[in-house]
Amino acid sequence: MTNNQIRFEDGATYERYMGQWSQLAGEIFLDWLAPKSGLRWLDVGCGNGAFTELLVERCAPVSVQGVDPAEGQLAFARTRPASRIAQFHQGDAMALPFPDDTFDVAVMPLVIFFVPEPAKGVAEMVRVVCSGGIVAAYGWDMLGGGFPYEALLSEMRGLGLAVPEPPNPGAASINTLRDLWTEAGLEAIETREIIVQRTFADFDDYWTTVLGAPSVGATLRATASAEQEPLKEALRKRLPADAAGHITYSARANAVKGRVPN
Repeated sequence: MTNNQIRFEDGATYERYMGQWSQLAGEIFLDWLAPKSGLRWLDVGCGNGAFTELLVERCAPVSVQGVDPAEGQLAFARTRPASRIAQFHQGDAMALPFPDDTFDVAVMPLVIFFVPEPAKGVAEMVRVVCSGGIVAAYGWDMLGGGFPYEALLSEMRGLGLAVPEPPNPGAASINTLRDLWTEAGLEAIETREIIVQRTFADFDDYWTTVLGAPSVGATLRATASAEQEPLKEALRKRLPADAAGHITYSARANAVKGRVPN
């Protein structure tokens, strides 16, 4: 384990690296929430707007506010069609820039393990959601091997390469999510697993995607080409291609939802 921090500033490279995964999981997450139309939404840690775009398309919100600390990500989000409804703000998940009881739903997609104090982030969502409203999140099961690029990270660790990680990699475990929601005083708490699959055109598509990643890509780009070869060979064995050369594999996230008491 390392103390390397993960910072996402480039919305376009994040879109290829993680945005597609986010939307795959986000579709299942929104189906599970089954929200009514015409609600006021808050997207905490909206990043480049990948999930925000999805909820605008699927949930017919009356308004959406997105918050993220990275201005580069927000700039990309503002170019999306969702910006016809959604507004994007620079801000901190632990100190949301909104009054109490402003929203009907607050969601935190793929973010909770990045929040230095997750309980404070959940408490802030509860604060800004009205009575009877929904507070929900989903995140990769990092400690359970559910991260979409766990094979890459595992092989990098085996070769002694630095692996960036979030401040709280276990924050999205099912038990931790349930405890966080319970301690925040939420009611009717439910959890579930979300399993998704993504297909890459071939190994080069996969490698180019991770090489351009805003997080682990920096380590890979700083590694000499000759030193990359053992890593690439190990990954080819762990991620075998089908007859057409495509690489398909799964990732697993955990989700939680609860209702603000009346």
